[in-house]
Amino acid sequence: MALDVLAVGPLYQGPDMSRVRLVAEPSIKSASSLKSSVPLNTKLTTIETKRIMSVLDETIQKVELVTLLGCVASNQEGLEDMLGKDITRAVNEHEHLCQTLLDHLGHLQEEERRSKEEEDFEEEAWFKDHVRSIERQKSHLLPLKQQVKDSTKNILRLLLKNPQAAGLLQMQTQGRSAGAQRFIESLVELRGFLFEKLLTSPMEARDKTQFVQDITKRNKRNQEVIDALENELAARMKNRAAEVEKENFVVQELKNHLHQVLKFSENSLFRTKQEAEKQQKADFRASQARVAKIQQDILQLRSQHHNLVMENREAEQALRKKKYKVETEIENWIQKYDTEMGEKQDEYEELDIIHREEKVQLEELKQRYDVLVEEFTQIREEREINSKKRLEDEQELVRMVRAATLIQAMWKGYLVRSMLSSKKKKRGKGKSKDEKGKENAKGKKKAKGKK
Repeated sequence: MALDVLAVGPLYQGPDMSRVRLVAEPSIKSASSLKSSVPLNTKLTTIETKRIMSVLDETIQKVELVTLLGCVASNQEGLEDMLGKDITRAVNEHEHLCQTLLDHLGHLQEEERRSKEEEDFEEEAWFKDHVRSIERQKSHLLPLKQQVKDSTKNILRLLLKNPQAAGLLQMQTQGRSAGAQRFIESLVELRGFLFEKLLTSPMEARDKTQFVQDITKRNKRNQEVIDALENELAARMKNRAAEVEKENFVVQELKNHLHQVLKFSENSLFRTKQEAEKQQKADFRASQARVAKIQQDILQLRSQHHNLVMENREAEQALRKKKYKVETEIENWIQKYDTEMGEKQDEYEELDIIHREEKVQLEELKQRYDVLVEEFTQIREEREINSKKRLEDEQELVRMVRAATLIQAMWKGYLVRSMLSSKKKKRGKGKSKDEKGKENAKGKKKAKGKK
């Protein structure tokens, strides 16, 4: 069906394409009105729906190729190498058929226009012959249209057999007319709407229907509100018209009053003009006197200006001499400064060299000092360790001496007690065991006291 519609379209994209666009535009509105609900499914599941979408995609591809045949016909030299001789020859034949069809259509339209202008001679025989000739011409157009359709189908078959040529042709989008581009965009939108329609389940369709009904009800309510507002607006417009009439009456009265005021103002303006002329004459005479006085002042000021210029010239000469003297002194001071600064720079460089040498020596001395510090710290640590060891030895010696003295004292006490006990045994064995215990206790206390 798409091929039948666009069989003649590519080479005269004028009124036919505009008619196709007008048919396709309502689908855009209908598709945009249902974009509020999106289908849950994202892929087609049945074979029938996939076939429908494949047929529509193939139709869009063919329409894109057909709408570019005009570009091929107008640019044969540049595209002949890319498309091939067979396609170029088929396009030339198609162009010749389309041009022939266009010529016949133009001639037929011109004849119909003349016949409409001559409708007053319907009863005449020549007019009837003219109408019959127009009908015969229309019947002759049908085979020519069929040839154009067959030529279009043949070109499409050749392009589909050569995918590379079809791809190169589709890249020439600039050669497509605006009407053809709108038609392709309409087909793409139709594909989107059809794809969404095929994805929609019965439940979603019911939801959409309910949504449309709700929108319709809401639109009716809004329309009622709009009608009420329009009625209110009409009533207010009537009131406004009455108010405007009253205001027009007031404006008319004000205009009359303004006309009277203008008459009065003209008289007052005439009197004011006469007074202004008198005042102008008096001011002119006074200005002439002031001009003469100002001219005398100008002459006096010119003489004063001349005297001041002469005085200033003499002062300028003196200042120029003083300036020259000061400049020479400044140059001498600059030369002296340069010489002194050069000497200072040389001295500074010598001192810098000495400073660098001393800095190198200082680094060497620092390295030596760091080595000596490390050795000194090691020696000091060894001395501290030795002193601590000596102190510990002395303390150990003192503890051993105290222990030896204590052992000797204990031993001496033991000897003394043993001697005393032997003497007491000799004196007599009359002492009781209690007394021996007390003596042992006393001996232990004395030993503890000595400790």
